Formats: sequence, C-alpha cells, structure tokens
Amino acid sequence: MAVSIDDVAALAQVSTATVSRAIRGLPRVSPATRARILAAVEELGYVASPSASGLATGRTRTVGVLAPYADRWYFGHSIEGVDKALRENGYNLLLFSLGGYAGGRKRFFTGNMVRKQIDALVVLCLGLTEDELEQLHKTEIPLIAVGGPVAGCSSVMIDDGAAAELATRHLIELGHTRIAHMHGAVEDKLNFAVPALRTEAFTRTMAAAGLACPPQWNVAGNFTVTEGVQAARALFDAPGPKPTAIFCASDEMAMGLMFEAQRRGIRIPQDLSVVGIDDHEFSAAAGLTTIRQEPTEHGYLAARMLMAELAGAAGSIEDMLQPIELVVRGSTAPPPA
Repeated sequence: MAVSIDDVAALAQVSTATVSRAIRGLPRVSPATRARILAAVEELGYVASPSASGLATGRTRTVGVLAPYADRWYFGHSIEGVDKALRENGYNLLLFSLGGYAGGRKRFFTGNMVRKQIDALVVLCLGLTEDELEQLHKTEIPLIAVGGPVAGCSSVMIDDGAAAELATRHLIELGHTRIAHMHGAVEDKLNFAVPALRTEAFTRTMAAAGLACPPQWNVAGNFTVTEGVQAARALFDAPGPKPTAIFCASDEMAMGLMFEAQRRGIRIPQDLSVVGIDDHEFSAAAGLTTIRQEPTEHGYLAARMLMAELAGAAGSIEDMLQPIELVVRGSTAPPPA
C-alpha cells in the first residue's frame, strides 16, 4: 500500500499542509519541524507526486489571484501589475475570477487552489468571511490584499477616505454648496469596504462644511459607465432643485454621468461640475477632474512582497498605503452665478 502525505503528517504529528510546505521548501516551517517531517519522509519512504517532484525548487512557482471581476478597470490593471512582478521572478499567475459578487462566492472554495498548489494568493477588493479566511490560512500560503482593506490580510491600497475627502473638498473650495453623490451599489458595499469608506468620507466632509446631500441626490451606480448613465438619469429626473456639482466614487461612473448630461444639454462645467476617483486612461480625454491612483503599481508591489516572503524574508508582507493626487481638468469650475 502506497504511503500518503497523511501518513507522513501522522508520524511527524503535524498537518498535511505543513508537510507540503516543508517538502516544497516554503517558509514558515521551523527548522526543527522541517527536520522531523523529512525524517518521517525518509522512514516511511514517502515519494511526492510526479508533478511536485518535478519542480526543481519544490514549489509550483504559481501565484493565485482571486478577483470578483477580471474585466473591471481597477481589477484588470492590478492583475497586470501582479503578472509583471511574477514574470520578472519566473512565476506564473493563476486567476480565480468569481464573475461578479452575486452568487460567485459559493464556488470559491472548491479545493481548486489546493489541488492546483499555488504558492501564494492575492485577493482583489473582496471581503472574506471568517470561514473563508480560516480555510485559506489552513493552506499556510502567504496572502495579501490589493485595492482595499480585507480582514485577516495585509493590504496594498490607497486611503479611500482621504481620496473621497480630497475630491469633495475640491468642489466645496470652488464654492459649491449643492453637491450630489454617486456611490457604489448595495451589492458592492456588502462585499468590499471601499464604497462605504468613500461614502462615509463624503458625508463627513460635507458635514464639516455645514452642508448636507438630500436623499434624491444620493444615487447608486456600480462602478461602470453603463451604471453611471443609469444613476445619472435617476439624479437628473429627481424632482426639486438640481445640484451644481457631483462627486462620483469612480471615473467610469463619472464618465457615464457626463455622457447623459451631454445628451440632455447639461453643460459641464458651466452647469454641473463633476469629479471622480481613479484617473482612468480615458479621463484625460474626457477632461475629467479626478483623484489619481495607480492600480498597476499596487498589484506589482503586492506581488513583490509575496516574492520576498516566498524567498524566505519573513515579515515582508505588510500594509502599504499608496499615494493619491488631485488632477484638476476641465470638468470642475465655480458654480454658476
């Protein structure tokens, strides 16, 4: 009867994940534990699977990326940054795309990551439940989040509250007092923290200036141009006074609003000032004032930290706030007289 990794784990009195890490040469296994595991391997005559034994380093040299979407602006550019760092270090990228927030979460933990034997995981803008985190930590692979805070993981991200505050203050300092807000949808807020952080900062900044945003001026998009158009229709069709400015929680939503404004003959910035967050590659062409961030750099830095951790530099993974910058273009101006 063939000896299994479970037999080695039982003899060495460790988990199978620890046996796997020790055999593959991964960090976070003490020298004493590694020696005990290797002694058990020798005693039992355990032979790793051909796929594992064929790896010169004992690793898969593959890093997983878990993303709710692969085609959204921030996610796509972050993945590009991760891939660049991995290619520089001879690693491959394995993408786990949930195809959106709704429904996809249930198919995440199917054992695929363990069977594929990734060495580390990048989590993009996705809140993990306690059970999901526990299952991930059982694999004992290094984890890092990109794009927002994720409980149980270090993150590479911007200060989303500061970004929203900077955008809102820009409008207030121009003299606007009637400021609307286009934010993430409820589904976004339930699954990652960024929309709520930006909304809270907007509300806090308005309150500090003695201003309030009426309910009909708070409209929900979904961080896409299409959703921005739909949210803009709800805003423009709402009864009562109209805002002179709007803070959009993403550039794509802001561009959707600008398209709808143009269709209705609303002039930007003469009638309505618009500011977003991201500095999307189309924002300059659209003349959109925005808060710049660099998602490709975020993904690159996160992957570099994982590479350092896998190389044995314990403590390489840490929280890292990335810079933001207000980029003023033609979509914002003082309110009409």
